Amino acid sequence: MSATLRLYNTLTRDKTVFSPIDADNVRMYVCGPTVYDFAHIGNARPVIVFDVLFRLLGHVYGADHVTYARNITDVDDKINARALRDFPHLPLNDAIHAVTEKTAAQFHADVAALGCLAPTIEPCATDNIAQMIEIIEKLIGNGHAYVAEGEVLFDTKSMADYGQLSKRPLDEQQAGARIAVDVHKKNSGDFVLWKLSSDHEPGWDSPWGRGRPGWHIECSAMSGRYLGEVFDIHGGGLDLIFPHHENEIAQSRCAHGTQVMANVWMHNGFVQVEGRKMSKSDGNFITINQLLETDAFGGRRWPGEVLRLAMLMTHYREPIDFSVKRLEEAERLLSKWPAAELASDGAASRPAQTVLDALSDDLNTVAAVQALHALAQEANADMSLLPVFAASAALLGVLPKKTEVDEALAHAVDALVAMRLEMLKAKNFAEADRIRSELADKGIQLKDGKDAASGERVTTWEVKR
Repeated sequence: MSATLRLYNTLTRDKTVFSPIDADNVRMYVCGPTVYDFAHIGNARPVIVFDVLFRLLGHVYGADHVTYARNITDVDDKINARALRDFPHLPLNDAIHAVTEKTAAQFHADVAALGCLAPTIEPCATDNIAQMIEIIEKLIGNGHAYVAEGEVLFDTKSMADYGQLSKRPLDEQQAGARIAVDVHKKNSGDFVLWKLSSDHEPGWDSPWGRGRPGWHIECSAMSGRYLGEVFDIHGGGLDLIFPHHENEIAQSRCAHGTQVMANVWMHNGFVQVEGRKMSKSDGNFITINQLLETDAFGGRRWPGEVLRLAMLMTHYREPIDFSVKRLEEAERLLSKWPAAELASDGAASRPAQTVLDALSDDLNTVAAVQALHALAQEANADMSLLPVFAASAALLGVLPKKTEVDEALAHAVDALVAMRLEMLKAKNFAEADRIRSELADKGIQLKDGKDAASGERVTTWEVKR
């Protein structure tokens, strides 16, 4: 029996029962990376959070009935600058592709190491230029956009309820604007849909001249093309509520004449590093790749499953303090859980109801991890529960992996484990304890249990983390 799924909706500021538009085609869109450099741990949080939601939706509605789109932003001023620096001799559009192809591949490798599934669809902005132009033409045609000095801008005052997501009235946004109103804008809050490109910038032909899209229009075009004018869930980081998601809503609703763009808007909280906001100038800005491959944080490399669990030990809507202490805590927890190779043996099973109940309550991964830990302790004592543990851990994507060991060492350990079992059968507990201690000194942890079918003692082992 599955629990009722309840999600917090930023748009309505409350937690309600999730009811998809079409249970046979549940649709979710999440804003993906801008691929000009390595992704940092702040970028990792929404990828992990919405990966868990993707897994949960797949369990509830069936994996074949969920469409998860996460975009790649591959045209952006930062990308343009990097392309000019690294590939000055390539044609401009080819240069940005050279930058983004390499960086996107690194992003994919990094998030795969964090245990994240690939989305159903991963569209690139540059493959959807025609769709962006089509939406802009609609907005101009129905009076929601205008052309000024080569730019196409959205007229924020043309939308009576602009600002519903962020709950920031338009007048307040204008009064509090940090930059001066451009002389060609009708209103200070108006934002760019299309801008002209210079000879030193990539561009595409359009009715308004050779140019490139604004940031916000990209996601409106891609979500509309692959998920429809109205879909179920839109996700991203808290920092995207305004202006990005607010402006997505404005463009999409005004172009399509709909009351909503997505029924549920979900946003994860910020990430701090050792109690401080991530900042390059403060020296506490760290990438996923650095955590996985170098000793830049805590003087060591960190396994992907440890990084993932550390993220999930805080509720997704709360800020997270990403620290060495938190990573060590996650690592200790994982060391007490059955390893993937052991837990995956045997028949497939349904996740534990306690884990499902926690995740169904607005993706409460904190409670889900606690429930999973309790289940791990039970499974360590009763091996018949291992399939249930494996299915439950798979929902969180945190099934721990046995550390790779040398084949000769594995044979030697297996021999000592078998010898210890013989000593236990002979009630030679002193020798059995000596073997356990010898293995522990070598970093080998033993776990005793019983075979569900025969009831005989079974011992598994793994290298301590």
